[in-house]
Amino acid sequence: MSAAAQTTGVFDTIEAEFADIGDVAGITRALLRLSIAILLSGLIGWNRERYGNAAGLRTHMLVGLGAALFVFVPQASGMAIGDMSRVLQGIMAGIGFLGAGAIIKMGNTEKVKGVTTAASIWMTAAIGITAGMGREVLAILATLLTFAILALLPRFEKLASRGEEPNDPE
Repeated sequence: MSAAAQTTGVFDTIEAEFADIGDVAGITRALLRLSIAILLSGLIGWNRERYGNAAGLRTHMLVGLGAALFVFVPQASGMAIGDMSRVLQGIMAGIGFLGAGAIIKMGNTEKVKGVTTAASIWMTAAIGITAGMGREVLAILATLLTFAILALLPRFEKLASRGEEPNDPE
């Protein structure tokens, strides 16, 4: 085999490896879904970081992006929805372990910290999955509701506690 034929074979192989998203529509779809997952997850992460939680902006953005990618790739590859349910179960189980790492029991007391942060990580994964599957409007609605719970409820709690400063102790 000549050197020119070998070079052509190498370039053909490289081209085939990068052909998983072969057209502009596919590239746009991937970029849009993954970007939306990052932006929406970042909004939740910003809220958690604002309160000084260990799981903040970057953690939430990575969870959302990872969840979106874990569902986008199988979906783009033509995986059946029944098989996709196993992917979703794996994501939720993995996120459960990540969220458990955010929960801390305070000594011998009944006090537990980090449950809201763990729930926000779990919700971020769900939003990432939703964006990754192409349900952008639902992902945006879920993010707005999540953000309202995390950002607005402390203000209502302040009113309910009669003038105490709103805080997020987790």
